[in-house]
Amino acid sequence: MVEAFCATWTLVESRNFDDYMKALGIPFATRQVGNVTKPATIISMDGDRVVVKTQSRFRATEVSGKLGEEFDETTSDDRKVKSTFTMEGDKLVHTQKWDGKETILIREIRNGKMVMTLTFQGVKAIHTYEKA
Repeated sequence: MVEAFCATWTLVESRNFDDYMKALGIPFATRQVGNVTKPATIISMDGDRVVVKTQSRFRATEVSGKLGEEFDETTSDDRKVKSTFTMEGDKLVHTQKWDGKETILIREIRNGKMVMTLTFQGVKAIHTYEKA
């Protein structure tokens, strides 16, 4: 259930994120900021909607959608995507589609930490978060 993810999470480890951003076509300067940012991610429920807020010194974003229903999202790097949240077993899956492309963000709880695997065209990055 989504409730297992409902908390404030702080990024403590990031692996291969620069390669992931590069695959997405994100410019060098933006990647540099992305590589040093340690955002807080706040996951909550608002009725039947999943709400994911990301806050850093550089930017704050919020996405919200019902499980299994497509919604419009503008990503932190300004891509306009069609997104969907689903639960696959104990994993919260966030799929983003645009221009015939797709990236998948899979969040799961491991040993009290939230591990998010980001995948785009075979390139994977892993973010590990601890509860704040």
